[in-house]
Amino acid sequence: MRASTLAANVTARLLAVVLSLVAALSLPASAQANHIAASLVAEKPGAPGGEVMLAIAMQPEQGWHGYWVNPGDAGLGLTLDWTLPKGAKAGDLQYPVPQTLLVQGLMNHVYEHAYAVLVPLTLPADAKPGTTLPISAKAQWLACTEAICVPEQATLQGTVVVGEGASDPRFSAWRAALPAPLDRAGTFASTAKGISLAIPFPASATLENPHFFIAGDGLIDYAAPQAFRRKGDLLIVDMARAKVPSAEQPTMVSGVLSLGQARGGIALTANTGPVPDGGTPLAGSAAPAFSAAALIAAVLGALAGGLILNVMPCVFPILSLKALALARGNSAHARSEGLAYTAGVVLACLALGAAMLALRAAGEQVGWAFQLQDPRVVAVLLLLAAAITANFAGLFELPGLSVERGSGPMGAFGTGLLAAFVATPCTGPFMAAAMGAALLLPTWAALAVFAALGLGLALPFLALGFIPPLRRLLPKPGGWMEKFRRFMAVPMGLTALALGWLAWRVGGPTFLAVLAGTAVLLLGALAAVGVTQRKGKPVALLFAIAAVIAIGGVVGLPPARPAAAQEASLLAAQPFSEEALAKARASGKPVFVYFTADWCLSCKVNESTSIEREATRDAFAKAGVVVLVGDWTRRDEAITRFLTAQGVAGVPLYLWYPANGEPQKLPQVLTPETLPGLAAGK
Repeated sequence: MRASTLAANVTARLLAVVLSLVAALSLPASAQANHIAASLVAEKPGAPGGEVMLAIAMQPEQGWHGYWVNPGDAGLGLTLDWTLPKGAKAGDLQYPVPQTLLVQGLMNHVYEHAYAVLVPLTLPADAKPGTTLPISAKAQWLACTEAICVPEQATLQGTVVVGEGASDPRFSAWRAALPAPLDRAGTFASTAKGISLAIPFPASATLENPHFFIAGDGLIDYAAPQAFRRKGDLLIVDMARAKVPSAEQPTMVSGVLSLGQARGGIALTANTGPVPDGGTPLAGSAAPAFSAAALIAAVLGALAGGLILNVMPCVFPILSLKALALARGNSAHARSEGLAYTAGVVLACLALGAAMLALRAAGEQVGWAFQLQDPRVVAVLLLLAAAITANFAGLFELPGLSVERGSGPMGAFGTGLLAAFVATPCTGPFMAAAMGAALLLPTWAALAVFAALGLGLALPFLALGFIPPLRRLLPKPGGWMEKFRRFMAVPMGLTALALGWLAWRVGGPTFLAVLAGTAVLLLGALAAVGVTQRKGKPVALLFAIAAVIAIGGVVGLPPARPAAAQEASLLAAQPFSEEALAKARASGKPVFVYFTADWCLSCKVNESTSIEREATRDAFAKAGVVVLVGDWTRRDEAITRFLTAQGVAGVPLYLWYPANGEPQKLPQVLTPETLPGLAAGK
């Protein structure tokens, strides 16, 4: 759809140029008034054989603009046909730093203000001092508004005095508007998506709203967002390939890097060479103009991703809650409970999304499921899982918020909150792209994406509430439900144990020991609640004591001191860093990089079924594959920046770098044949 729209816009713009040209040619010369006034000016007198700077001063009318040497998707730059004294020679045109102007999807490189194109002129070696040399040029250019374009022309005349004299003071400002030449060449590489350009640029130098104006035509999509990232003393820009690319591959790229409004620019050339991966994305770069289509695509992706989360391994900790909710699907209040459950899920997703956006806006490097990188959040989840396990096992009842039997909408709402909080650490199919897009959308649009994720996660229960035939497919309530409830204490208990292991990983052994002691005290208090309930006595005070134990235990936890030891890997994986990745790629060997976390169950499933396998090890050893692993269990700003640069907001992420060829982003659900096949070149 975008291609057809762009083609229509280009056609309309070119048609306007042609019609304007016909109209201009049909008018007598006296009736044609240029909308951009042009004049030819010499900077100062010059010596015989010396160089004098000329200026083509351009003055657009209000609302009109002229064009840079590469006008972009539409337009035409300045052309000059010189008439010079014998022995004189005009050099290349030197343009000031242009501006971007997006009109109906077309990106134009323009000047909407007065500007001057400078031209160096070499005087004849035999010119006699004191003489005046006439110079002239037939100039042609295109003048446009956002609605119409008019081809314009003029015969520009001027003179240059041979000798000495004062300089025209206007040239100081005109020279300052030129891009400063970069003293070193950059490098560029053609990729599957377009061109990546590495520009030497000091890490200490500030940069705001940059844009690279490429001089070559047919190389990039001018209207596509440019993604900037900084890596040490390099500024890297990724530009999308032109929709109709040039047939020839460039060996050199040149252009102008605009440093932002009123800050000028840098003229540079780049030769083919290595462009490093990774780096810190520049805030605000590659943020596409907001469109309804982008929002709809992100919302649909989040909706599908949330729906798929219902069957992803990372949702296993809450399957027991969902199973019991399904068993209660014949409730007379199914609709209200379905809506309450959905409200709880959506609210939790919105809260997590808003917290992530707020932390990122404050400069924190966080991604999706950031909450599980905090040891105290893990501690809260462990105590909650222990309490739910005790509830399922019949140790006590929780009136008003029984997650398995419920207490009307309130119980369903609480179940929804808990479900979303525990179920969203990992990203699945569709969800990864949607979460990555949410980081680039306006805040209100990003929140709509997070709400869609929650709606997708809650959709099965919402459907049960509003579609009676689905509820009739469920088993009828009966005595089996109590046995099923007790059986569900097993997976919930295993979840508590898994959270204990995670607490050890993110907090260390002392942290886990104190947390385990708190859990034992909490279970003792809940057991006292159950005994008192069975006697029919009030339990409010005992519940308060249990709450104080839980809160006090979390507040009083010792500082986290996780062990730094890395687990052994069948693949002899090395810790990920951008330097390690660059070194591995420079070795000429294939590279497999995977990002994981101990709290991501889908990551662990992939590792056990498809990564940490002897078949994978043997295939990698045969092909000489270098394996790097990024452990995101604890907060790691370098990994977060790299994930963001890859357009994702969480784990798992799997990247394959062949020895020769473009990198591949692999699916988030791997099969046992995926990696051996890649190593074998299949």
